[in-house]
Amino acid sequence: MGVVLTLAGVLLLLVGLHDMFHTLLHPTGQGALTRIVLAGTWRVSRATGHRLGSAVGPAAMVGVILMWVVLQILGWALVYLPHVPRGFLYASGIDPADYAEIAQALYLSAVTLTTLGYGDVVATDQWIRLATPLQALTGFALLTAALTWFMQIHPPLSRRRALALELKGLAHLGWADNLAELGVVTVSRMLDTTAAKVSKVRIDFAHNREGFYFQEDDHDLALARQLPYVLERLLVQVPPPVLTSILVIRFSPP
Repeated sequence: MGVVLTLAGVLLLLVGLHDMFHTLLHPTGQGALTRIVLAGTWRVSRATGHRLGSAVGPAAMVGVILMWVVLQILGWALVYLPHVPRGFLYASGIDPADYAEIAQALYLSAVTLTTLGYGDVVATDQWIRLATPLQALTGFALLTAALTWFMQIHPPLSRRRALALELKGLAHLGWADNLAELGVVTVSRMLDTTAAKVSKVRIDFAHNREGFYFQEDDHDLALARQLPYVLERLLVQVPPPVLTSILVIRFSPP
């Protein structure tokens, strides 16, 4: 039974670490469990009329981090469980018989993962003594990864909002309606600049897919509301001769 519990614990640990890797480190991927949590949070928000507003994205990310923490705590608890209580030394005044073994294993796992180190329970089993520092290192890495994840989402959001605001300005000025009065070089430069910014935002969405779940309270900063102007007006209004001239200028050798 102890071997089965240990294998189950290791499996949970690997599942959690695999999901973390694909979400935080893989350039274009996202963990399957992370997708479930993010999409589930969005569905709940949509079912309630998006009452959380712009907090949906951060709430979904917090949910993912909590899922990773729970998987690590449960996984290590199953590893410790076969060794409770005989594999641990308890401080005076603590009688392990007063607590359920699973509760002790969960407590040990949570304290070790958070690197609190109360010292009220110390591992005496050789393998457990080797495992606890590894779990503490995992907990430190998890905390660092969570903080990094929250910090790296803001630059993509800023680029997305800046692009939306720029498209809003072009629509407000009616830029697409005045293309005939502008020179080919001016139109080409403007389209090149806008296309480059769109490409950057496209890459941001590929690398940081959690950005899909961040809703904007300000409609002027919502890219989904501003993109139709590019698709329906700006590209349609470009006359074929102007577009041909733009392509010649854009791709001609220097």
